[in-house]
Amino acid sequence: MKTLPPTEPDDGLLDVRLLRMFELIYDTRSVTRTAEKMGQQQPTVSIWLGKLRAQLNDPLFVRTPAGMQPTPRAEALITTARSVLQSLRHFASASDEFDPGSSTRQFRICMADSSHLCLMPQLLAHVREVAPNVRLVAARIDAQTGDALQSGQADLAVGFIPWLESGFYQQMLYPEDWVCLVNASHPRIGDALTLDAYREEGHVAITAGTGAQMLEDAMARQRVQRRVVLELPGFLGLSGIVSVTDLIATLPRRIGETLAHMAGLRVMDCPLDVPSFSIKQHWHARYHQDPGNQWLRGVAAKLFLL
Repeated sequence: MKTLPPTEPDDGLLDVRLLRMFELIYDTRSVTRTAEKMGQQQPTVSIWLGKLRAQLNDPLFVRTPAGMQPTPRAEALITTARSVLQSLRHFASASDEFDPGSSTRQFRICMADSSHLCLMPQLLAHVREVAPNVRLVAARIDAQTGDALQSGQADLAVGFIPWLESGFYQQMLYPEDWVCLVNASHPRIGDALTLDAYREEGHVAITAGTGAQMLEDAMARQRVQRRVVLELPGFLGLSGIVSVTDLIATLPRRIGETLAHMAGLRVMDCPLDVPSFSIKQHWHARYHQDPGNQWLRGVAAKLFLL
């Protein structure tokens, strides 16, 4: 049987095979049985024992009629040797399992403000039920989101984030198309919203986010101009404004239906041809195998994957 000799010590470190041999000889009192347990030839183990004796400057084991008996130095070292080997076994086999029921971990999730309304309530309710001591932090999506995921400052990014699609793991959660919200008692809009009415009516425009630029590009391609009466940087206050005015809001379906349900608004098909897009969750390869990150991604998939 061909074997490799133990490597030379690095800055005084012992080869782990010598430690394992030391433990086995102590337990079995036999070089022969130690060689069998290690899958080595007896001469090989004898050579290793000689090497360890030289490194520690002690015979360690003395041959007697009752077997290989440990010297006082070996007796003094066995507890340390076993502790080191146990630590190495733990290091090699540790799975670092994540227990949501007992975890006090904080998870930072990058998301748009629309997700605060249509995703976070359901996510938080689930986490409170299964992981009551876990803390969630919502962070904005911006140009630093990728760096935050790579460094571990953020655990997950959820949304329409096309610049994260290269070099990051991703999972599609659900598709999005576009709808329009109008007052339930709008004086001029009936069962359907026509393109002519869309041009003539006043609008609330959401100016922030990748989706807003997608809508503007679609209008430019189709040479449609809308009469914007109010610009908002996000969705805060939008439902209240539409519910007391005759203005139209054009926005992705999920946030649109959420706001409509909250404020009693009407959801209309958008008369423009605006490209659909996908809401995805994104994470960095460094944390792909992290049990906590895996759990969080699994929760998001369970709640939102269509």
